Parts: sequence; structure tokens; C-alpha cells
Amino acid sequence: MSMDEKDLKKLAEEQSENIKIPDSLQPDQIQQMLESRGQKKRKYYYGKITAAAACGLLVIGAVAAGTVGFGFGTGTKSDHAEFQMIADADSGAAAGSEEMLTESAADSAADSSGGSESGAAGEQDGAAGGQNGKESSVSGRSDRSGDPFEVTDIKTAKNYDEVFEYIEAENKRMQEMQEMQRSTEEYAVMDDVDGGMAGGSAKMESAPMENEVSADTAGEAGGASGYSDTNVREEGVGEADIVKTDGKRLYIVNNQQIQIVGIEKEEMEHLSTIRLDQECYVSEIFVKGDRLIAVYSQSEYRDQGDVSTGEYGGRYLQYAVAETFDISKPEKPKSVGKISQSGNYNTMRVSGDYVYLLSDFYAEIYSSRTDRDGYIPMAQGKRIESGDILMPMGARAEKYTIISAFSIKDPEKKVDTKAVFGSAGMCYVSRNNIYICESDYGDYGIMPLARQGGGSSGRSVSGTCIRKVSYKDGRLTAVGQTEVDGTLNDSFSIDEYEGNLRLVVTVTPISSDNSSTPRLFGLTEEAEQELKDTNSLYILDKNLEELSRIEGLAEDEAVYSARFMGDTGYFVTFRQMDPLFSVDLSDPKKPEILGKLKIPGFSEYLHPYGEGKLLGIGMDVDETGTATEGVKLSMFDITDPENVTEAEKYVLENTYSSDVFYDYKSALVDVEKNLIGFRVDGDVMRYVIFSYGKNGFECIFERELSGYAWNARALYSGSRLYLTAGNTVESYDMKSFQKIDDIVL
Repeated sequence: MSMDEKDLKKLAEEQSENIKIPDSLQPDQIQQMLESRGQKKRKYYYGKITAAAACGLLVIGAVAAGTVGFGFGTGTKSDHAEFQMIADADSGAAAGSEEMLTESAADSAADSSGGSESGAAGEQDGAAGGQNGKESSVSGRSDRSGDPFEVTDIKTAKNYDEVFEYIEAENKRMQEMQEMQRSTEEYAVMDDVDGGMAGGSAKMESAPMENEVSADTAGEAGGASGYSDTNVREEGVGEADIVKTDGKRLYIVNNQQIQIVGIEKEEMEHLSTIRLDQECYVSEIFVKGDRLIAVYSQSEYRDQGDVSTGEYGGRYLQYAVAETFDISKPEKPKSVGKISQSGNYNTMRVSGDYVYLLSDFYAEIYSSRTDRDGYIPMAQGKRIESGDILMPMGARAEKYTIISAFSIKDPEKKVDTKAVFGSAGMCYVSRNNIYICESDYGDYGIMPLARQGGGSSGRSVSGTCIRKVSYKDGRLTAVGQTEVDGTLNDSFSIDEYEGNLRLVVTVTPISSDNSSTPRLFGLTEEAEQELKDTNSLYILDKNLEELSRIEGLAEDEAVYSARFMGDTGYFVTFRQMDPLFSVDLSDPKKPEILGKLKIPGFSEYLHPYGEGKLLGIGMDVDETGTATEGVKLSMFDITDPENVTEAEKYVLENTYSSDVFYDYKSALVDVEKNLIGFRVDGDVMRYVIFSYGKNGFECIFERELSGYAWNARALYSGSRLYLTAGNTVESYDMKSFQKIDDIVL
């Protein structure tokens, strides 16, 4: 399935639990969500976003129609009608065009981050990575290629008026863009460019594990004690999810409720339900000790009318809320405090005894200077102080990423808050720092970060603004910011290691003449050459100063997945073939491309799987690169990084997508117990679990799901496996995978 369709599917699934269509699904909010994904690969796609967003609403309406958990095939095909149409469009018989698959690969690049190259590193890549000198020096080059990226301090706002001036400038810019859009619409109608919304996907990752268990001994391993936890992006940094366990109980998100199920006995027992207010919808939960933290969205209508003057009107304010419950008595959970802040929930992290809540707040560009509710975010019912607002690098900004820290032990007391003003974006959280990565596609990109001067943005390629905020014991400190060429695919394309920041990015040209004129039609062969993507690798030090770079990798392809493992990095690019690059990062000042494996298809997600093994989950593609042939598992032998091989592969026929492609927390991957579990979509929706051993991949568990079991999760405790979907839980013996019990909540 192409990237744009996959993002619409993801959006549908994320919102399907909210039977009532919330404000976040209104057209302007859909636009904001798409922007935060770094969409719109090139400027001439700009005119097509409205229709695509409308399609997204149609899919959402269909998914929101039910909340059934497990199913046995009844109605499954009709449940999947909308999604199967997408799959058919991407299959060889229905689509069968290289152009479609190429756009899918290129669209994925719209969420990546990239750049230029030092001469020595480029030559090194040309020799070891298979890139010739010409490829390393042509398309995707910035006019300032080779120059170091500028690093600046993050300035705080002097007062609210300074913030408003930024908002006012954005208002003016939007008006100018609308005028230009109107003037080019007649040409856009004539144009038959196959554009659309570019997309990206999130992947899953957990810490490397050294022990390998063969498929033949998976049963014994499954009988061991312990319980599974959410797959996290960064080892040692906790993350919330829709299902959690502490080994004694299951905690399950179900729309406006959180269900607590006892699992100490073979027969599961429903212990209690945490019910939230009608307008609250739980996004995720986190459990630590005797505390459960529920993160949900909440709307408030603020009447701004004046009856005495006959003026009417008001505003809906959206908040992200983290409410803490005492679950020491699971039969009677008790709320002990909450933290709220403006905007839509983005993510949360837990380090030690402190929670870091992140939300995205859209500043209304048509607000008046005195209407501060429209452009100044709030935390705990108070406007965030101007000194805690971190101003953007350039003159254009319209969104905030708000970070609030609080203690699990004292959840009512906010420790610190920072509002990062800019355009919001993907967040990567290491053990010590929070990185806000904002995509920049120039004047016509949907997340502009261009400098003062409008069309003189100085950008000929896409870019990413990186804002670094350190955290420790609930305290937040602005460190610095820089902007690099290219855009990130997802949070796995950026990684902090020994104080240095490593990035693998895709560089998308905006225009060949560095002007603000969009390319709508009539591209010459030379112009098409200039519009080809390339990929780059950067290493920045703790101050965000550049240590090294390699550019010009895999021309006309885009980064689909990446995985940094200590001193070695791996990343996959794709157009028709799947090159898996291996990179030596042991010397941060001299990274070296070690090898490149080319195989049909692509891996959307990479995960270390024991000593010398790297698991890939993605799509198999035929030799022509024009038809997908099913979800594919690959096991790469990385014993010798200079000679990576695909040791085994397994293709699930009649499938077209997996939740792993866009939600790394959705899969169960446990190297020690030799379990690889995830949901696959196809003719029917299924949850499958594989093991890996001397016979390659073996499917040891398979369960058909209903059409609305998008939130399926598998986790284990002791000798039992639990599969949750919707309001249903089933338990299985991990040796035989025979069903033990089920419960409907």
C-alpha cells in the first residue's frame, strides 16, 4: 500500500475508538495532523491535499462504525472493503505501474531528514558503498552543500507581544500563499501529475538482546517467568501504550474507559473499570508500581460572547491531560491528581520517577493581539510564561510542542514546562534529551521554517529544524538548535549515542533555481534529474555542531527504515529494490559505508534479533518493483557488516499491510522467548506470531480478527499469552498455544 494511503489508514485506526467524531477530525485539524507527519513531498502537490483529507474522513467514518474485537470471518471482507480497495490499487493486477510504487517510496521520504557531504566521506562512500562520483555530486544538492550547518542558541520570548508578531507574520504569509494558489489553480487543473500526500511510518525497536532461542525450543522459553512490556524507542525510557501488564493484572484502554483484569489465575477476572467523563477519550496508559497514568484528550468550550452587547461566540479549547490513579487496590482505583496542557496529545515518556508529557498546540493565526487564548498555550490552567516559550529559528511559526514534567509521586505538582514554538513535528527522546524535529519544504511545504524573506528562503532542498531540550529530574533546559538538509523518515532515523546525534535522511529537491515558483507541469528531462531524491548521513556532537557527513546515497530512492546499533548503523532505501546499507560509525568524524545489499521489496521496520541477526518486516515486491506480493519477514545476517546477506525470508500471501509499519509499539518482539508477533491486514485481518530457528521462520500462532480489531495487542505473563482486541481478551498456553480462557469487558 502506498505511503499516503497507509497514513490515511493509520489515521482511521487511531480515531476509530472515538465513536463521536471529535474536533480533531474537522478539515482544518486533519490538515494539521497531516502536516505533523511531514507530508507533501514536492511543491506541486499542494493543490491536492483537500481532496485527500476528505477521503481520510470517509475512511474514518467507516471504521468508527463498530468496536467488535475478535471475529471468525463473518463480514470480514466487507469490514475491509475500503482498505481492500487500497490494497487492490497497490497490487500488480490493479495498479501494476512502476510510477505508483516509485511515488510510494518517494512519499516515504517526506518524513526524513538529510543533507550534503564532506569530500572525503563522499569519496569513501563511492568506493565502499557502491555510489559513483557522479551520483554523489548531482541531484538533491543544496546550493550551500559542504558548508557547515548553522547552530544557534534557542531564544526565549521577551513577552507575549513578540509571540504575536510571529503569528501576525504567518497570517500574512498564508494570505500571500492563498493568492498565489488561486493564480495557479487553472494550471493545476490542466496538470495530470500523479501527486498526493506523502507519508511516513513509525517503526518499532527495543534494546538488543544477545540470547537466541531456536524455533524448536520456543515452547520451553515461553514457560519462563516474567512478563512483557511495551516495545520502546529508547532503552531505559518508558512509554505509554493502549495495553499494559504488571504480571498480575492487565490494564486495557477501551474508548472512555480503562479496564483492569486480574490474570494471576488461569481464569481471568474483571476487577474494575476506570470511567472518564463523556468528552474524554483515553489515548494511552502507563503503569509503574501502584500508579497508573492515563493520558487523554479533553475539550472545553469557552463562551466569549457578551449578552449585554448582543455579541455571541466562543472557542473550543483542546487539552492533553495526564491523570494519575492509585491502583494499590485494583478493585477501587482512585484518582490522585492530574496535569493538563493545551493542544493535542503527541507522546509521553517516563524516566525515573518523572513523566514528560508532550502535546502539539496550533496557534490561531487570525487571533487578535488581545485574544491570547488563541496563540498562547496553557499548562495547569495558566498561560505558559513568556520566558518558557522557546522561539523559532526563523520568522515563521504557527505551532507549539509543549513539554510538561511532573513527578509520579506528586502528580498534581508540575515541575517544569517548555513550549517549543515553531511548526511542531516528530519527537525523539533519548535518555537525556528531547529532540523536536520540524520538517521544512520551503515556501510551499506545509511546514515552512524558511528564514526571513519569504521566497528567499535560501532552500533548494527539504530540511529539518532540530531543537534540543535536555531533561533531568523533571527540569527542562534549552540546549540549542540547527537546521540540516533533508527530512527524517521517523524517530528510528535519528539516534543519540555517546553524546553524538546520528541522522540518516532523505534529501528532496524543491526547485532547481532556488526560487519559490512551484513546478506544476512541463518538466524537462534535465529538470526531472534535478528532482531526484538522494539520502545522507550526518553526525552532530552534543552541541549540534557537525562532525561528519556522507551524502549522495541511493539516488532516486528514499529511506524506509533505519536502525542504529552501537558503532554500526543500518538503513533501508527503496524504489524498486531494497538496498540495506551498513555504516561504520566507530569514528564519528569519519563514518564509512561498509556494504550494500540489494533485494526485491523493502523493510519498513528493523529490529536486532540476537547476535549477528537483524530482523526486517516490510513488503515483498516482484523483480520489476511494480507489484507488492505480501508482508515479508527477512532475517539478515549481519555477522560481517561488510557483507550483509538475507539469510531467510517469509512472505505472508494475500496481505498488504501491518500495524508494525506505522506503530512500533504494536508488535511483540522478544528475542529471548523467540517471539515475533504483529497484526497483518489482507483478505482478512489476523494476528500472527512467528519464531525463528534452524528451519527459518515458523508461524506458531495465528488468530483471525474482526474488521475492527485494529488495536490488537499480544503480551505475556509467566506461561500464558494474552491477546487483546477491542473489548475482548483471550489467554493461551505458551507451550501449546491452546486457548485457556476468554473474557468480554
